[in-house]
Amino acid sequence: MRVLDADEYEVALHEKMVEEVEELRAACTREERLEEAADVLEVLTAVASYYGFTLEDVRDAAAVKAAERGAFAGRLWLEMH
Repeated sequence: MRVLDADEYEVALHEKMVEEVEELRAACTREERLEEAADVLEVLTAVASYYGFTLEDVRDAAAVKAAERGAFAGRLWLEMH
């Protein structure tokens, strides 16, 4: 075990996020999905912190984007051409 320098840590966080999202995508049961979603949230929390944000900052930015561009809640998908 070793402590990563800042550049290594940033790369590792991004790689871990991809890994956890792939595991969430592959999950089959409700329990597995919850566990994997929790892992994604854990990594997202670390990523946000690394960049100097809180989860509240991320939620606020998401709310602004949702108000401007919509969100996924209604299952609507905007086709970009």
